[in-house]
Amino acid sequence: QPGPSRSQATSGRNSLDMKSFPDHLPYREIWCVDFEFRAHAGERQDPVCLVAREQRSGRIIRLWQNQLKSMSTPPYSIEPDTLFVSYFASAELGCHEALGWPMPQRILDLFTEFRALTNGLPPHSGYSLLGALAHHGISSIATAQKDIMRDKILSGGPWTETEQSQILDYCQTDVEALSRLLPIMTPRIDLPRALYRGRYMAAVARMEWTGIPIDTEILNELAEYWGDIKAALVDEVDRHFQVYEGLVFKMDRFTDYVRQNKIPWPLLDSGKLDLSDKTFKERAGAFPELEPLRQCRKTLSQLRLNKLAVGSDGRNRCLLSPFGTRTGRNSPSNSKLIFGAAAWLRSLIRPEAGRSLAYIDWSAQEIGIAAALSEDPLLMSGYKTGDPYLAFGKQAGVIPKGATKQSHKAERDRLKAVVLGTNYGMGPESIAAQVGISSLEARQLLNLHRLTYKRFWQWADENVARVDLNGVIETLYGWPVYTGRDWNPRAALNFPMQANGAEIMRIAAMLATEAGLNVCAPVHDAFLIEADQTEIHDTVVQMQKIMAEASRQVLNGFEIRTDVERIDYPNRYVDERGTTMWKTALLQLEQIKKVTMI
Repeated sequence: QPGPSRSQATSGRNSLDMKSFPDHLPYREIWCVDFEFRAHAGERQDPVCLVAREQRSGRIIRLWQNQLKSMSTPPYSIEPDTLFVSYFASAELGCHEALGWPMPQRILDLFTEFRALTNGLPPHSGYSLLGALAHHGISSIATAQKDIMRDKILSGGPWTETEQSQILDYCQTDVEALSRLLPIMTPRIDLPRALYRGRYMAAVARMEWTGIPIDTEILNELAEYWGDIKAALVDEVDRHFQVYEGLVFKMDRFTDYVRQNKIPWPLLDSGKLDLSDKTFKERAGAFPELEPLRQCRKTLSQLRLNKLAVGSDGRNRCLLSPFGTRTGRNSPSNSKLIFGAAAWLRSLIRPEAGRSLAYIDWSAQEIGIAAALSEDPLLMSGYKTGDPYLAFGKQAGVIPKGATKQSHKAERDRLKAVVLGTNYGMGPESIAAQVGISSLEARQLLNLHRLTYKRFWQWADENVARVDLNGVIETLYGWPVYTGRDWNPRAALNFPMQANGAEIMRIAAMLATEAGLNVCAPVHDAFLIEADQTEIHDTVVQMQKIMAEASRQVLNGFEIRTDVERIDYPNRYVDERGTTMWKTALLQLEQIKKVTMI
């Protein structure tokens, strides 16, 4: 999608009216800003020093931590007539949170813009500040020297006056580099959209600051006995599969298992089974009996439970790594963030006494986005029924008008695979393997989808042709990906749904955090939020309104529904895929503790 023009692109503080953006860089002041800080795993930032440089006058501000902590506001303007420039701004803005400073109102993050300028065509030196400088031919501090100074900062001090001066000098080198990078990048930056992305980085800082409440008592016990628990889990799960030898998953045994149970399984080019977690997840969707085995394999892949980043306040937090994927979604570490862990471990998420959590997700988001962007009337009406999978079957005439999830579960599963698979360019063989039907039946269902949703397929085919012609595809809000030699044409089918879904998520995150809601984390197409038990109902209602508004803003008035799961203390978050494993793990934990006590 071409996206809005410069005069239409995003921002305003309390809305996303893009007309409020300036169209160039004649701000009263332009401040290049960098903090040095300490932040151990799971902990919030602890600012060490700040260096800021005003771009036009060359004025330099250098402040040490005791000076920073005595200030209630930043030493630079944060008003709309001032531009705040940094590299990976969520880090600097996290320091604003730590110091109790308000956020700048106009944020330009050269990291997000470097990602946008090179997305799909990754630079040779990576996406760090040093990588951006190298990409633009700007000399910089040596990586080894940077590592030495970073270690000195993370040591926590105390630092001598000489060391303080060295750390400030080191911080200033990044500011000077930023100051040189800015005028080189500016001509290629679409400022309205850049400021919108900068505004999202402030939301990221707020979400990282909040974090996810964790039951640290159970976590510590699991970590203490982790080796024994993993062995016990394998013994328990493998009774039904017989595919392990000790803690080692045996390919030949599993190959025999799927053959004996007549489970169709995708193969690699080598002819061996594709054992990726993605494939396991797809197969477990069609054959639920495989889910405990999938959870077991994922659990064993987490060799060190203590990698989960939990701070001294009992909160799980790590870098959300915004714009980390080609589609512009976040890409946090799967080993550090609880939502990257095996599903059963997510039951460690538990609100504090007197508090509640709510998990709010957009329902069938990708289908709703596809319907809205393609303006296919049948796909839109099907989405609005609340069950687009049954709607497809009824519109195509393969199930009766009165069919329900209960009366036609098997048919719905097949229809769901087709509806979702079309967004990824899945062929009949892949869909057949996913739901256990013949390739012929899958091909017939795909043909029915094309006949039923003609406008959608016209739009999708035009997208693929446009990418082939132009070598680039963008979201409605201007996040681009450039298609190099390794680009898979099928990605052009799914990019509009995934990437515009990310735009919706960003807008919701901005509006929610700016409204003062405690957003613990974004989770792909969902949010985990928190409030006092007496306030959680109203908070959920407010968050759902924000999420609906975000979808309407991106999709020209079309609204994506949301579903809510509420968790009140002393209950804990539950992922249904992991309930059996969670109960098994706690049972094994209690048995192991009894043995050790004896």
